[in-house]
Amino acid sequence: MRVLAILAAAAIAAAPRAWAQALPDLGGSAEAVLSPQMERRLGESIMRDMRRDPSFIDDPEISAYLGVIGARIARAMPGTRQDFEFFAVRDSSINAFSLPGGFIGVNTGLIATADNESELASVLAHEMGHVTQRHIARMLGQEQRMQLPVMAAIAAAILFGRSRPDLASGAAAAAQAGAVSTQLSYSRDFEREADRVGLEALAAAGFDARAMAAFFEKMQRTQRVSDDSVVPGYMRTHPLTTERIADMQNKVASLPYKQHLDSLEFYLVRAKLRAEGGDADDAVAHFQSSVAEKRYASEAAARYGLVSALLRVRRAKEADAELARLRASGAADPMIETLAARVKQALGDSSGAEKLLAQARAHYPHSRPLLYAHVGALLDSGREADAAAALVDAVRSYPSDPRLRELQSRSYAALGKRLLQHQAQAEYYALQGSLPAAIEQLQLARSAGDGDFYQLSVVDARLKELRTLQSQEAKR
Repeated sequence: MRVLAILAAAAIAAAPRAWAQALPDLGGSAEAVLSPQMERRLGESIMRDMRRDPSFIDDPEISAYLGVIGARIARAMPGTRQDFEFFAVRDSSINAFSLPGGFIGVNTGLIATADNESELASVLAHEMGHVTQRHIARMLGQEQRMQLPVMAAIAAAILFGRSRPDLASGAAAAAQAGAVSTQLSYSRDFEREADRVGLEALAAAGFDARAMAAFFEKMQRTQRVSDDSVVPGYMRTHPLTTERIADMQNKVASLPYKQHLDSLEFYLVRAKLRAEGGDADDAVAHFQSSVAEKRYASEAAARYGLVSALLRVRRAKEADAELARLRASGAADPMIETLAARVKQALGDSSGAEKLLAQARAHYPHSRPLLYAHVGALLDSGREADAAAALVDAVRSYPSDPRLRELQSRSYAALGKRLLQHQAQAEYYALQGSLPAAIEQLQLARSAGDGDFYQLSVVDARLKELRTLQSQEAKR
């Protein structure tokens, strides 16, 4: 993983130059520091660098699962108007972090440590509490007349110092952030507020509210028996106290007991991360042993992990045989269907993979990971026109999905439709918060030479809209 100083520098570079103007004197209100729109743009600027980091897991199934849990919690948070985006980071340390604008990252180490789905949900709820209460903006507001590029660097320092707070402090100093080292962890008041908001939403969403105190107590026990070098990163950036844990325990004591059954997806995601991380042969051995000795919480997930690990070491025939056993267990889930398609592809049966995914989409019409996989299979099979046709309705249904726009750009490129290719790519960049790149793509669309009057009019109107938006941001 790149060191944090590089991330901080990149965050400064990513911020538009117009943001470099001094901000007004800051008061106690988060709104006086950053509007929700500016906070979102700040988060997008950091995310552009995060997505280029080797530790970033660009896996739609894992992100979709975290998003389902997050959406369930968000619906239980009264008055929540924040859009959230969840992603995973391949890092063995126990940590999660929230970025400005509702971006929430979860380390694979935390997912592996959570014993049940409610424990994982409790951490997401806590992080979402920080976001809805605008703690990041309020922390940044402690510096007077701070420039937004410097805010980006400080945010990177605060939020990416997951397991190496020494690097986070160095990055903050490099950004000339003054005494920001004192801000590298949330204040006790902010932590208690996030505990309260998160705990209430966790219970209202139907999860086991006791899981929050249980998970934090587990991490505190880890600290007691560990030296400082291996203290969970979450405890560095989210300081835990006995009082906080006791307060959570007192709050849940008055709540009625609510049992939450873990979803199959919880175990499948954990198995997928284990199968695709670390040494490939070790992953195969781990799942073979788990299946043989029946050491698992979910047989379907253990077999899923074995199939995935076997594909990773290019043992496709064995993976196919194990997939049949997974099917025989009776487990059904979109993740199993995409895995089955991967087996088909590994066996050289691209047409079979496409047909399997088409059938799976009929059973799971709302699964976007299945949609992505199916469109990808169509493109791999040379059926670019079918892929483009499938994406028309998909983009209409999910206009804010950047992955669909990227697939749309690929399909139009394969068909030689240059205006539509650049138009779709422009929307992809716009959704990622990169207005200059989006404007450049629309300019390429205008000069493509293969568009009709109507298409050119649409491009011109969108180009004018994005330029206006860019001008408005420059004045903030």
